[in-house]
Amino acid sequence: MAEAQKPVEKQRLISEADMTKYKTAGDIVNDVMRKLVSLSVEGAKLIDLCTEGDRLIEEGTGAVYNKNVKGVKVSKGIAFPTSVSVNNTVAHFSPLVSDPLASQALVKGDVVKLHLGAHIDGFAAISAETIVVGATEQDPVTGRRADVLQAAWYGAELAMRLVKVGNKNWAVTDAVSRAASAFDCKPVEGMLSCQQTQNVIDGKKRVILNPSEAQRRDMETITFGEDEVYGIDILVSSGEDGKARVEDSKTSIYQKEGSVTYQLKMKNSRMVFSEMQKKAGAFPINIRVMEDEKRARLGLQEAVAHGLVKPYEVVYTPSNTFVAAFHFTIALPPTGPLLITHPPVWYKPELVKTDKELDDEELKALLAKTLRDTKKKKKTKEAESADGPVETK
Repeated sequence: MAEAQKPVEKQRLISEADMTKYKTAGDIVNDVMRKLVSLSVEGAKLIDLCTEGDRLIEEGTGAVYNKNVKGVKVSKGIAFPTSVSVNNTVAHFSPLVSDPLASQALVKGDVVKLHLGAHIDGFAAISAETIVVGATEQDPVTGRRADVLQAAWYGAELAMRLVKVGNKNWAVTDAVSRAASAFDCKPVEGMLSCQQTQNVIDGKKRVILNPSEAQRRDMETITFGEDEVYGIDILVSSGEDGKARVEDSKTSIYQKEGSVTYQLKMKNSRMVFSEMQKKAGAFPINIRVMEDEKRARLGLQEAVAHGLVKPYEVVYTPSNTFVAAFHFTIALPPTGPLLITHPPVWYKPELVKTDKELDDEELKALLAKTLRDTKKKKKTKEAESADGPVETK
C-alpha cells in the first residue's frame, strides 16, 4: 500500500529568522520609547529629546546581530529618526542645531507625539505615541486634549483589529473616522499607513485617513494578505476638518525614493546623496547627522526636485488645535495578527478624562475582541510557540 503523501508546506513570505529580527527591533524601540517618555518633562528641549532618541536607537541596535553572515555585516540602525511634534504639529519635527526652534522646551499641558523606529537587517519596527506633559492620575488630561487623545487611542485599537487577512483598507479608514467623530475630532487628512518589507517602509499597499474626494478616487482598494507587515499611523486632530498645512519649519528628514532613478548633475548633490545612502541606506535620515548641514540642504535640492529623494515635511493643523498620534507595526502570520511593536508606554485610561463616549455599538463590539482568535486552546499554544506570546491591548 502506497504511503500517503505529506502535504506540501506553503512557502512563507516571512521566515522565522526575519520575524525574530522584526521583534528584536520592536524590543529596542520599546526600550528607547520608555526612556524618552521619562525624559519628556517640563523644561526638556526638543532637540535634546530627538538626539537622545537617535543615540539610544544606535546603541540598542549596535548591541545585537554583530556576527557576520557569509562574511557580510548585518545592516541595522535607525528606521525612522526620532521626532518630537508638539500640540498642533502633526509629525516629523526633528530640528537641526541651526533651527530657531531647536531650543524650544516642553511646558505643562503640551500634547507631545514621540515617533521613532529601528531596524535589523532592513526589518523595521516603527512606533509613535502621545503623552501630555505633567498629567497624572490626580491631575488628568481634560478638555480637547483629552478628546483628541482618546479618539486617537480608540482609532489605533480599532485599526489593530481590522488589519487582518482578508479585510480591506477602507474598513480601517471608516472605523478611525467614526471613532474620531464620537469625540468631535477628525483624522488628519490624507495621512498614509503603508505595507513594509525588507528595506521598505512605504510599500504600495496603503491605508489612508480622512481622504479628500480626489484622494479617495485615486487610492487603490487593497486586501490585507497573509505574512504581510504594516506600519499603521493613526493621527487625529481636534480641528473641524483635519486639514494640515506646511508652515515655517524646515524639513530635516529625507528618504531615498526607491522607485526613481536619476543621474544628479551637480557634484555637491552627488556627494550628499552618496553620504545619505551610506549612512541610512533605504531608510529616512535626519540631515543633522550629515557632515555639513548647510551643504546637505543645498545638495538635496536637486535630488528632491527630480523625485530621487522625498522630504518628510513638517505640517501643522490650526494653532488652536491639538493632534494626537499612535503608530504601531503589525505582522499577519498564519497564526493571526501579531504586534511587532509594544503597547504605548504612557497611556492609561486613568490619565485621560473626557465627557464624551464612544457609543457606536459596532465599534464597541470590535474593541471587545482580542487581537487573535482563541477559539481552540491548542491553536493558541501553537501560535505562541511559533510566533511568541499572543499580544493584546
